[in-house]
Amino acid sequence: MTQIYCDIADIRTIKSYSKKKIVKGFTTNPSLMRKAGAKNYELYSREILKVCNNKPVSFEVFADDYKNILKQALKIKSWGKNVYVKIPVENSKGTFMGKVINELSKNNIKMNITAVYTHGQTARILNNIKGKAKVIISIFAGRAGDVGKDPVPEIKKSLNIAKKYKNVKILWASVREPYNYLQASQLGCHIITIPPMIITKIEKFGKSFKNLTNDTVKAFLIDSRKSKFKIK
Repeated sequence: MTQIYCDIADIRTIKSYSKKKIVKGFTTNPSLMRKAGAKNYELYSREILKVCNNKPVSFEVFADDYKNILKQALKIKSWGKNVYVKIPVENSKGTFMGKVINELSKNNIKMNITAVYTHGQTARILNNIKGKAKVIISIFAGRAGDVGKDPVPEIKKSLNIAKKYKNVKILWASVREPYNYLQASQLGCHIITIPPMIITKIEKFGKSFKNLTNDTVKAFLIDSRKSKFKIK
């Protein structure tokens, strides 16, 4: 069964969604933190952990070089036992972060490797994992689709080469619609991270086509009446 993680940094939303059985964890990133109004990254992250201390939460580094990424990763790791440190597969200059992945995995630090798009990147990550540290590999399916790339073949290949690593999970990231959850499940993805509004839609799965037709027509009718449309 593909686990659902909620992709959000808003504390009130995290508090609400952490109570949902369907939600098994949370992912954040610097952009979501900014959108949520965070001013102090560490203090805000610790506030999140106060309302969600029993499910995995991913917090991302925002440094761009080996020394400072490692420094931030060690700091983030210390915030809680349920914390996964998010590391970009490459920095902004295109340098593969294998050295960081190697170092952190040797120290048994849980990681979420992010901004992954290809099975080649997945293979390089796997080659740099040492020991049995828990690792999530986040493949950005939605963003690939946004530029006309089919993410499914890359995810299939990533799942295939990662299957012998019991400590590694493949995550479908950057969800665009509820149906992505079914796609991820059919492929055998271990995790999918989804925005709150789409999780709400997934909870309503099961409507018949008949009901969908009726609901759609009723919505059009209601809007036409509210606007007092007339054709003479």
